Amino acid sequence: MKPITGFFFFLLLSFVNINAQEILQGRVIIDTEPVYGFFTDDKYPLDREEIYRRALKEASYYFSAQIYGWSFFYDVGERARGINEDYELEPVSLIVWGDPALKIRKAEFINGNFEIWVDYHVSPLQSRRLLSWKQGLKKTAQANGFCKLDYYGEDTWFILKKTALEDAARSAIREMLRGSERNRPKEASGFISLQTFPRYFFSSGQWYCTARFLVDITGIIPYSIY
Repeated sequence: MKPITGFFFFLLLSFVNINAQEILQGRVIIDTEPVYGFFTDDKYPLDREEIYRRALKEASYYFSAQIYGWSFFYDVGERARGINEDYELEPVSLIVWGDPALKIRKAEFINGNFEIWVDYHVSPLQSRRLLSWKQGLKKTAQANGFCKLDYYGEDTWFILKKTALEDAARSAIREMLRGSERNRPKEASGFISLQTFPRYFFSSGQWYCTARFLVDITGIIPYSIY
């Protein structure tokens, strides 16, 4: 049999690339007996169905942040001038936690927590969005964020983690602005995405979050204009 060469080899490679589907992966850790300060989760202790629901809800938010990211507006503020900081972060788009492309690959109890490894099968359109995050002048940044236990309501566990992650995004943007501009700008806007699933820990009545981001600053207004 003659080897596959030339044009036919190109067609074979094209067929493989078209049918290969990109898969994002991440790990979510769910506390099965959540207690926040003086507040006990109303579903404590969590049953298996609730554990999976929470894991998929978290994972869908993180995958959304990886694929679509957030748009942001950040007024850095200036304490000496009495100018308050103003920070707005808005998801570009969201993946619903019931999305069939979101699948649990592995789950097990480790050190009293339920750890779940989740896959997301990326569509061709989403794959192009992921590629766009790797192009251009986008920069990587790692930052920490936190959230005080000042919210008690529906899906408290999710709101607290989400707030800590969004605060980490704010810190990443702030530090990048400090490092890229000789004089700290007054305002900046652009887009930011999550690179990998964040890591959390609970200490001194607060949720702490560590995360890596890609930042695309599209507009800067310096103080010199004012």
